[in-house]
Formats: sequence, C-alpha cells, structure tokens
Amino acid sequence: GSRKTPLKIGLQMTRLASALESEGFILHSGGADGADRFFEEGVDEFVMKKIFLPWKGFNGNESKYYEIPKKAYEVAENYHPRYNHLSRPVQSLMARNSQQVLGEKLDADVSFIVCWTEDGAASGGTGQALRIALDRDIPIFNLYEEDAIEKLFEWIEEEYEQRLGYGN
Repeated sequence: GSRKTPLKIGLQMTRLASALESEGFILHSGGADGADRFFEEGVDEFVMKKIFLPWKGFNGNESKYYEIPKKAYEVAENYHPRYNHLSRPVQSLMARNSQQVLGEKLDADVSFIVCWTEDGAASGGTGQALRIALDRDIPIFNLYEEDAIEKLFEWIEEEYEQRLGYGN
C-alpha cells in the first residue's frame, strides 16, 4: 500500500494484520513507510511475516529477505510500463514487489492482497504489485473501498469452505 496511507486506514491495517495472523496467514510486506509499517506492526510473530527488502537494511529494517533473484527483476520488467527508465534502486523496489506477490523464489503466489491506494486503482508503487496480482487472478482488497474488509472476510470464508468441502 501507499506510503501516504491515512492514519485511520493504517490503524485498520494493523488490526487486520493481527486478526489474519491469528488465523495463520503469513504477511508479505516490503518494509516501506506507510501501509507496510502499519501491516508489519500488526504481526507479532517473526515467523508469520516475510518482509521483502530491495536491499539489505532498507529503511532500517533487519529482515533477512533482501536477496532479490534475477527472475524478480525480469518479472518487474514485464509488468512495469517504463521499467527501462527507472534507476537501479527503483528497479530493485519493483523487483521486491514481485517477491511480495509471488514469494521469495517467485513460485508461491499469495492468497490475496490487501492494500490502500489514493485513488482506489493500481497506482503508484503499489500498482506494480497489483498489476502482477490482476494478471494472476489474485484477489485484491483495496481499503480505499469502505467495504473491503467485509469483502475480504466473506472471500476467506467462501474460499476455505470450498477447500474444506463444506456446502457441497
């Protein structure tokens, strides 16, 4: 989500992250200010979060997930409309976004994405992650929409009822 996430939304993110952690979900985040920090503060257990960094020590974060494989840069290039015009550090930020959505080795898609963008669309740096998610049919719950959390929990309930074979 955006570094410009409003405090009210940020506090929702922190509470949501805590609730999802208690249900066994693992947070993938990026160590940036704003939405990333709000989400990360909501997860107490270190093993329940993977903070993917564009380089070691980014933003004072000590996460061990700072090695970006070449494939992550290739994914970033594939989804960013002006990738070749970005500086190398910004390319690293975009590659790290690839890992947030597709996992450390880019072989394990996340179940869903929760974010906030200023315009409710795939904009800013978050837009990179959202473009990947849209292409891979990963559900997106943008807290710009007032009912996003309700929709998220409805989706989780339906998804896990199907996986467990309820309602058949």
